[in-house]
Amino acid sequence: MLSNQKLKAFISTVQPSVASEFYQKKLGLTLLSQDKYGMEFEANEAHIRLSVVDKLTPQPFTVLGWDTDDIVSAISNLVANGIIFERYDFIEQDENGIWTAPGGTRVAWFKDPDGIFFLFRINNDTSVNP
Repeated sequence: MLSNQKLKAFISTVQPSVASEFYQKKLGLTLLSQDKYGMEFEANEAHIRLSVVDKLTPQPFTVLGWDTDDIVSAISNLVANGIIFERYDFIEQDENGIWTAPGGTRVAWFKDPDGIFFLFRINNDTSVNP
């Protein structure tokens, strides 16, 4: 029923001007609209609505991610734009901050200015996508 409908993600911010610059300049997303309630960006035909809120407690897990064919290049481009990728003591990550899951999926995490987690992923796990 909904499989042929466009999906829109919703994320919150308490820093609309900082977030707008982050999503446009650091992530390279296209700003589609903006009003006092938030802003909407486009990422490869998917829309992300950034809602302005008074108070925000970021969740300690990933809320949005991108699949990529070349995770190292994607990370390199974002690092050049000032994005800092997360490092964790409880998993083994390579020099780019990439963790390789047991099935082969490679993942790296970063946060937006409000502390919301995002990820890049390249799926090499044939048990997931045969």
